[in-house]
Amino acid sequence: MTATVADSLIPYDEIVQEALRAVVGRVLNSIAGTQALPGEHHFYITFKTQAAGVDIPKRLIERFPDEMTIVIQHRFWDLKVDDRGFSVGLSFNQVPSILTIPFAAITGFHDPAVNFELRFQANDEDGVEPHEPADNDEPIAMPVEDGSNVVAVDFKRKRGD
Repeated sequence: MTATVADSLIPYDEIVQEALRAVVGRVLNSIAGTQALPGEHHFYITFKTQAAGVDIPKRLIERFPDEMTIVIQHRFWDLKVDDRGFSVGLSFNQVPSILTIPFAAITGFHDPAVNFELRFQANDEDGVEPHEPADNDEPIAMPVEDGSNVVAVDFKRKRGD
């Protein structure tokens, strides 16, 4: 009998998810010192608002009790990145706020300028809930068209005989 990924004692799915989240960290770190995005690049980052380590204003948790999407484009400040996550200043309805988001809380990253997207497994069994972009003085996300550069890793474990 041949072993499958679902039978593996090595947590491949967790290793791949962690590596892909590191891509987000590397991208954010590349712009952290400049506080500006090159060309037309901008990022939509979706994360679980109740995940461990997330630190956002209470009014945002009340509005987005499960998941929210932020936009990093023109008006952001104090972007700081470390091995565990990032913090950034954004304005929500003209109220400045600092958000701290661990990479483990991120469920999606999208750069519409080059149609690049990463999607991550949610920590819950049901998968990622639909999200509503936060009203942080930036444009609303457009859906990704078929044929885009979407990287989605979904390790569904089959229970064998």
